[in-house]
Amino acid sequence: MATSFPDHKLVIYQTLPRLFGNTNTTNKFYGSVEENGVGKFNDITDKALQELRSMGFTHVWYTGVIEHATMTSHAAFGIPDDDPDVIKGRAGSPYAIKDYYDVDPDLAVDVNNRMAEYQALIKRTHDNGLFVIMDFVPNHVARSYKSDAKPEGVIDLGEQDDTSKSFDPKNDFYYLPGQSFVAPQGYNPGGDGYQHPLKDGKFDEVPAKVTGDNVYSASPSINNWFETIKLNYGVDYQNGWQLHFDPLPSVWTKMYDILHYWASMGINAFRCDMVEYVPMEFWGWVIGKLKAEFPGLLFIGEAYSINEYHNYLFNGKFDYLYDKSGLYDAIFRLTRNEGSVWEINKVWNYDTRGMDERMLRFMENHDEYRIASLAFAGNAWLAIPGMIVSATLSVGPVMVYSGQEVGEPANGSEGFSGPDGRTTIFDYWGVPNLQKWVNGGRYDGGTLEGGEKALRFFYQKLMLAVRENEALKLGDFYELILENQHSRGFDDKVYCFIRYTSNQRMLVVVNFNRDHRDLNIRIPGDLKERLGLGGKVTFKDALSDAKFAADDIANGLDLALPASSGAILSF
Repeated sequence: MATSFPDHKLVIYQTLPRLFGNTNTTNKFYGSVEENGVGKFNDITDKALQELRSMGFTHVWYTGVIEHATMTSHAAFGIPDDDPDVIKGRAGSPYAIKDYYDVDPDLAVDVNNRMAEYQALIKRTHDNGLFVIMDFVPNHVARSYKSDAKPEGVIDLGEQDDTSKSFDPKNDFYYLPGQSFVAPQGYNPGGDGYQHPLKDGKFDEVPAKVTGDNVYSASPSINNWFETIKLNYGVDYQNGWQLHFDPLPSVWTKMYDILHYWASMGINAFRCDMVEYVPMEFWGWVIGKLKAEFPGLLFIGEAYSINEYHNYLFNGKFDYLYDKSGLYDAIFRLTRNEGSVWEINKVWNYDTRGMDERMLRFMENHDEYRIASLAFAGNAWLAIPGMIVSATLSVGPVMVYSGQEVGEPANGSEGFSGPDGRTTIFDYWGVPNLQKWVNGGRYDGGTLEGGEKALRFFYQKLMLAVRENEALKLGDFYELILENQHSRGFDDKVYCFIRYTSNQRMLVVVNFNRDHRDLNIRIPGDLKERLGLGGKVTFKDALSDAKFAADDIANGLDLALPASSGAILSF
């Protein structure tokens, strides 16, 4: 499949292959790979991909593919062991990269054939009509980073560094000369039962390197990204953030080579980790350079500073950015029966004005709480209005995190991350609700309970609606809450808007309230004129196929909305 911009809205399914195909239900605290199991590339079969495609997804983000530091030994395959004192969890963080040119051996049936198995997954994904997204982690690497899979002639990160200097634009890392690294005190890697010859509370690193979250200390805490080291893009942070970009720092060209390596393999898009920790100038350079050769290649940035969105989109040349600090946070509060729909107005009207179509919207990802967890809403069905808004507010992408569609609550304590309302990215684990849909590799939902099947059906109807309806994937936007702030049934937990093209128009209305609302929805005169509306107007809900009618649209549409629900009405 040639890489190109799809002719419809991006509908993304995020999944960790480590978790996705794992049918082991043991889920032992800090369990080993043998005890808790692990998903494989090969588990993501044609049937699994066909089911994702039929659900409305256009892209699959395979999270945690690149080889990262782990407590699991693969020494039998010539892969050096990592020191557990600088690893989070038995499986290890997928964001502590050990070799940018290799893939996680855990994910292969035949470890020696692991790259071929990943390449087969890329082809299988394309053959099933889906695009492939993978992670690019540019800010930091594992403390044990050493590439044994790099192409011939590639100089490894740090290989030519002058470690006597804390900063040098020619260095790949930042150093603390004269200091030795001190592993976090009180850390018990792998839990009480885990034994390893290198588990001694120490890690030999002299001189100490600066930690990935910009900690200039030889003894980072357990709350820091202590398992990672910061890459040097030519910014001297200790001397007034001086920029040294001419000549190009070696990290710039090394990162370009890494991205080019994966793009040449057929990757359609990169989700770029912590883009604000890397200078914007690098992004503008590397993305422009890669797009010259791969015109359809997409870049999605994990960003949190709303004031910097414009900079990273227009100077950094990203195609899309996370909208965590805008819409996600507003929807999070509303879903918890807090906040107001005027926060949504603020997002599109102020925070992302002129950029809305380039914001990636979501209610879950691997960093955030599961909706069904007590840390978020405690009930997956309370997300219905928020997901409708997240998916339909703009033409920009929408994302669902694997297990969200079946109400995974992330119960229990998996290991390093503890009982935090998230599905672990650090330990081997099964995702119980997702496993019911996987059903031993049949991918038919055979053991889902009635409510879980119904929830998945809602997500399918919603994703297909945004993929298949021109008004939702391409249309203009007109908000209706100002017009309706005094209409019957409306309060600060009811939100509505219209999306429209010359061929189609759709009214989106949601009720975040925990109780029923009988609404009278008014459409302003200028919009009625623009859309040619008058007299009787009929409506059909894309989610339920229910039909409604306004005998005279001048008197508005009467609509009953249950608690925590919504409708997408074509008219």
